[in-house]
Amino acid sequence: MFSNWRSQPEGSGHSSSDETRVGDNDQDTQVMEPDQGNVLSHIISQLRPGADLSRVVLPTFILEPRSMLERITNFMCHPEMLLQIPEIDDPVERFVSVVKFYLSGWHIRPPGVKKPLNPILGEIFTCYWELGNNKRAYYISEQTSHHPPKSSYFYMAPDYHIRIDGTLKPRSRFLGNSAASMMEGVAYLSFLNRGKNKAIGEQYILTQPNMYARGILFGKMKYELGDHSFVRCPELDLTADIEFKVKGWVSGTYNAIGGVIKRESTGEVLYELSGLWSDEMFIKDTGHKDMFFNAMTSKPSSPKVRPLAEQEERESQKLWASTAKAVKEKNHEVATDAKTKIEDRQREEAAARAQDGVDWHPRLFRRVKPGDGVGDDLEWIIHTPVDPTASPEEQTKQFLSIYPVVDGQKLDGDFAIPPRKEANGQAEKNGVAGDLIDIGGDDPPTQPITNNKSTEIENLLNSTGNPAEGALIDFADDMKKDLPAAGDKP
Repeated sequence: MFSNWRSQPEGSGHSSSDETRVGDNDQDTQVMEPDQGNVLSHIISQLRPGADLSRVVLPTFILEPRSMLERITNFMCHPEMLLQIPEIDDPVERFVSVVKFYLSGWHIRPPGVKKPLNPILGEIFTCYWELGNNKRAYYISEQTSHHPPKSSYFYMAPDYHIRIDGTLKPRSRFLGNSAASMMEGVAYLSFLNRGKNKAIGEQYILTQPNMYARGILFGKMKYELGDHSFVRCPELDLTADIEFKVKGWVSGTYNAIGGVIKRESTGEVLYELSGLWSDEMFIKDTGHKDMFFNAMTSKPSSPKVRPLAEQEERESQKLWASTAKAVKEKNHEVATDAKTKIEDRQREEAAARAQDGVDWHPRLFRRVKPGDGVGDDLEWIIHTPVDPTASPEEQTKQFLSIYPVVDGQKLDGDFAIPPRKEANGQAEKNGVAGDLIDIGGDDPPTQPITNNKSTEIENLLNSTGNPAEGALIDFADDMKKDLPAAGDKP
């Protein structure tokens, strides 16, 4: 009956990008060079309650050479898992297929423990996928907030009646020997040819697991996904509760998942999920266990991006080109200089807005309001409406009118939203903090804690980074708490 999800479609044939890999679990381990380990140890040694951390610089060797706005597209890099779902008539089979698509993207990640570049306020990234038969899928994203960071995105495959609206809100925490990125936010996946309300289609609400970097104090650095995430379709009364399991001190394994698909109203379990998100995953009904998805044999479909010459200065790949090139070449001094110039410009822009008393607004997204057909948890939605009842050709035209996406497309008119003064005369503080990780409280810092680390480490740290404005890593509150074990949930 469920042949659609019990067989794994072939990939589209596109090769994955340089930053994406599939393979065994060893790729999630960061092997540090001696100098890199010394730099990290020197940084960690300064993490004391109340310490002045204004001169602590994140080394560029832990960076992934692309922006978070681009990394989000990993979620859409298995279109062969998604495109046929709107045509599945059985509602349970349709829901199970959505869960399979949801699980298909987590194996796409860079080797080791890498953090994507923090998008600056107003940064934009667009791309598209060739789906065959002259059909395409399109993606537009913008950094709608910097402090706290919020990345908003909009995806459509018009010929397949598919739309995705999402906002990702990562929040960092310090957990002793681990650092966590709590991946808050939500995505609304809509099948426009389904559902009782034709204006919004049949909606699936998706959340994300959290990400952990283990071993930042001692041992090897290791990347893990952890905690519960959910796929829900209220109209179908179905929910998937998926646990991404972190390895315990003694038992367990890396990259394991477990979960259930159930009726939301009654709690009746229909299927059980198990396996490894980086390898083979399985689905089981009453006594029958099947292969659900095999990450080892799948081929992600990388999106296509317009050439740098056609991009605006604030588009991700052009904005971070020098930084990304230096990171790939492991030239950390050049990477840090290029990254710092961008961050300094962002702070200057924020200061100018504050001085002029103007508010900042995204160019492509607006605040969610009643009648949009999505929850307030999305926060931001694409500013230009795309008619869900229009033909695929008309939807494509409407999508491409938002911002250039495909090769050769140029801006049509002035897309910039002019700055507007706030009613109270206070400038929005969004983005003033710069490219920082701020996890502490409001307690004023005490005098800096000095140590007798060698001047060689100091020089190495300074050679790969410049002093930041304000606290770059502030773990004051978390350091006052008892630290959980690596296997504990935050």
